[in-house]
Amino acid sequence: MSEELFKNVISHAKEYGFVFPSSEIYDGLAAVYDYGQNGVELKNNIREYWWKSMVQLHDNIVGLDASIFMAPKVWKASGHVDGFSDPMIDNKDSKKRYRADVLIEDYQEKYRVKNLKEINKAKKRFGDDFDEAQFIATNPNIKRNNQKIEDIDARLKEGLESGELQKVKELIDELGIACPVSGSKNWTEVRQFNLMYSTQMSATDGESQIYLRPETAQGIFVNYLNVQKTGRMKLPFGIAQTGKAFRNEIVARQFIMRMKEFEQMEMQFFVQPGTEMKWYEYWKEHRLKWHKNLGTNPEKYRYHDHVKLAHYANAAVDIEYDFPFGFKEVEGIHSRTDFDLQQHEEFSGKKQRYFDNETNENIIPYVVETSIGLDRMFLVLMSNSLQEEDLGEGKTRTVLKLPAALAPFQCAILPVVKKDGLPELAHEIFKDLKLDFNCYYEEKDSIGKRYRRQDAIGTPICITVDHESLEDSEVTIRFRDSMEQRRVKIEELSSIISKEVSMKALLKGLV
Repeated sequence: MSEELFKNVISHAKEYGFVFPSSEIYDGLAAVYDYGQNGVELKNNIREYWWKSMVQLHDNIVGLDASIFMAPKVWKASGHVDGFSDPMIDNKDSKKRYRADVLIEDYQEKYRVKNLKEINKAKKRFGDDFDEAQFIATNPNIKRNNQKIEDIDARLKEGLESGELQKVKELIDELGIACPVSGSKNWTEVRQFNLMYSTQMSATDGESQIYLRPETAQGIFVNYLNVQKTGRMKLPFGIAQTGKAFRNEIVARQFIMRMKEFEQMEMQFFVQPGTEMKWYEYWKEHRLKWHKNLGTNPEKYRYHDHVKLAHYANAAVDIEYDFPFGFKEVEGIHSRTDFDLQQHEEFSGKKQRYFDNETNENIIPYVVETSIGLDRMFLVLMSNSLQEEDLGEGKTRTVLKLPAALAPFQCAILPVVKKDGLPELAHEIFKDLKLDFNCYYEEKDSIGKRYRRQDAIGTPICITVDHESLEDSEVTIRFRDSMEQRRVKIEELSSIISKEVSMKALLKGLV
């Protein structure tokens, strides 16, 4: 069922103008995708929801748009030149390449799925009397599975943190992990693979090697004092940014889940040293609330603490979503300590100190980061929203139940026929509404077929103009989710649509 849903999401995304393979007429480019006319609108709306919730709703967070190209020393200071790599392993039979740690994590997921089945069976058996925490703590099968997960975590962490990758290979062999494609266990050794793309700033200057940024965070760090001083910011304060990043992924797969060119939405929150864990817990909770506020199934989200901490972090957790292919990271929250600012102070020779007026001290702030993949969030919404509904009498409809405020189009204006003055009135309504909403106008095919097309791209409201509209200045308004229809005055349309699709209403859930 999940595999079928994922295939449906991919085909639906292409058929209805959300996502296309890049350079498709030239047989495409692996792990690179283009967003179509509907996809770019949805993507823009997700970005707006994130930006408004992060910057507009917080009086101590401001925005930034740093360049993709940065001085090469930035990436030396950040540790990316020497340490931005993943453990890679190849299967000799299928010739497929994998991240070794992901293979092991996928193996562990089998035990988590077993635990979930045990819990769900117990919930049905005990009903309202079910104590989930006690059941997890006492059930022998769950305890056994959790112990296996912990043992594997410990061995994986040891191999990765020590750099002794043969231990990771030994773990793969002992667990009997097979290639998902060939079923073979004929593996190469595990080796490190650097993920950064390099290029030249000038064709005539062979020494000017620069990199396409693998993350947006460093643009914030090198500008933090510029923002702090010009904005007169006081700790704690945050800097938010959205933008493209580039990684030469070992395994670029699962549609737009893991791409070589992708977009991040990041916020770096600068705090007093010693307060970072308080803010880490705050942002951990606040960011999960942001996700659930979209109406997605809360049971499909979970926290996943990192087994191996990055070199800059003293705490890290992922917010994972249960995609059709299993739980995967959508967003990361990291306590980055003062590593980045310390490194940039050392490598640049420029002080990165914040003067605290209350203590009269120059300090280097600690940083708590929230980083979400815009493309992954797009896939969350597509996976969660795409539904096939049985309407009875052998009829079905495909509907994309996106949050109304994020839908590519907030409303569609549909004259019943292309004559008798109906298109003219429909265009008048369209002209008036498009000042406030992204509207879709269509007059081709039967009204039923047009309703179905709007359902498939997620339009929450359809407005039908008929012959009676010319006489009574009323139209039929249809709601996507319920398919309810009712007659309303044309002059009431703007307020009705605002109430249904307002970004303000969505943001209120976070205040």
